[in-house]
Amino acid sequence: MIHQTIALEEKGSLPSSCIRTYIIEDSHEFRIKKRPVVIVCPGGGYCYLSDREGEILALQYNSMGCHAVVLKYSVDPARYPTALLEVARTVMLLRQKADEWHIDTEKIIVAGSSAGGHLAASYGMFWKEDILWENLKEKEAEDREILRPNGMILNYPVITSGEFAHRDSFRFLLGERYGELVEQMSLENQVNQDTPPAFIWHTFEDGLVPVENSLLLVSAMKKGNIPVEFHMYPKGGHGLSLATKLTQTPEGEEVVPCCQSWINLVETWIKEL
Repeated sequence: MIHQTIALEEKGSLPSSCIRTYIIEDSHEFRIKKRPVVIVCPGGGYCYLSDREGEILALQYNSMGCHAVVLKYSVDPARYPTALLEVARTVMLLRQKADEWHIDTEKIIVAGSSAGGHLAASYGMFWKEDILWENLKEKEAEDREILRPNGMILNYPVITSGEFAHRDSFRFLLGERYGELVEQMSLENQVNQDTPPAFIWHTFEDGLVPVENSLLLVSAMKKGNIPVEFHMYPKGGHGLSLATKLTQTPEGEEVVPCCQSWINLVETWIKEL
C-alpha cells in the first residue's frame, strides 16, 4: 500500500487540508495492471469532515481492487471555490501519477457523501471552468482534459439550493457571497455535456437532505442524456455511510439493512463504467 499524506496549498486552503492515498502497490503476481481510483470526499455540511465517510469508505474501494484517496478538503472558514480547487488538484495529481501508481485514467471517479456529494457533483459540473483552470494550469499541463473526472458516486448528496435545500451547507460554503452565488450552486441547473456518468443513492425518509435533491439531479441528467444509476431506499435517515455497524455512531440508528446493498451495487457500476 502506498499510504501518503500530501498537503494541499491552494488559495484559501486550511492548514489541515490534504490528500491521503490508499494506492494498491503493483506486483508481478497481479494480472491487473491498471486500477480505477476513487476520490472520497466526506460529508459534514462544509463545516467539518465526517470520519464515518472517509477512510472506512476508501478501504471498501480497496477491497474491490480500486485505488482510493481521501480528500481532506477545506471547510469553514474557507469559502468557495477553495474546496473545488483542491478536488481539481487531486485529479491533476492522479493523472500525473498514473503510470507510477498504475491508475486506469479512464476511471478516475469523484465520490462524496452529503455535502461531500455536493462537492463531488460540483466538480462534475464545473471541472472545465476558467475558475479552476486559471488557478491550476502548469507548464506541463496544456490541456484541460487533465482535470476530467470519469464518473461520480454520490451518497445522499446535497444538490439543490432551492425549495429542498440543506441551507446551512450553502451558508458555510459561500459565506458573504451567499446571495451572489447560491443559485449557481444549485447543481440540477448546471448539468452539461461534460458532466460524467453517476451512481447516486438516497433514502425516502431522509429528513435532513430530502431525496428531492437526488431526484432533481437524476431528472436533469436524464434530460441531458447522461447515464445515471439511481437507487432510492425506503428506510433510513441521513448520513448512513455503509449503513452497517461499521459506521454506526455511539448514539445513532444508522444500521439500515435495506441500504447496505449500495456498496455492492457501486462495485458493479465501477466495473461497467
